[in-house]
Amino acid sequence: MKKILIVDDEPNILLSLDFLMKKNGFEVFIARDGEEALDIAQREKPTIVILDIMMPKVDGYEVCQFLKSQADLSHARVIFLSAKSKDTDIQKGYDVGADLYVTKPFSTRTLVKQVKELA
Repeated sequence: MKKILIVDDEPNILLSLDFLMKKNGFEVFIARDGEEALDIAQREKPTIVILDIMMPKVDGYEVCQFLKSQADLSHARVIFLSAKSKDTDIQKGYDVGADLYVTKPFSTRTLVKQVKELA
């Protein structure tokens, strides 16, 4: 079973994505901030990380950079899921190593399809 780490400080997004990804056959791990995300990622070695950018403690850009810099985590596919929709924000996401950048609000159906393609 593929492991997915969902990182967001918004409880409603966590709940809906947790349900959706489990329904689609993923083993799901949840983090509410960047620090927690780094701990879980190092322990569980997820295949996919769905990552918000604006979070307390450590932001999504920093989490992505860390994941991509670690030999045992660099394989993880990172999907930014963010309200930051300016071209410069999106470009920064790809510059730090994102495989995909999705802006909020988003289509859950499309997101599930994109996750399956990356997995």
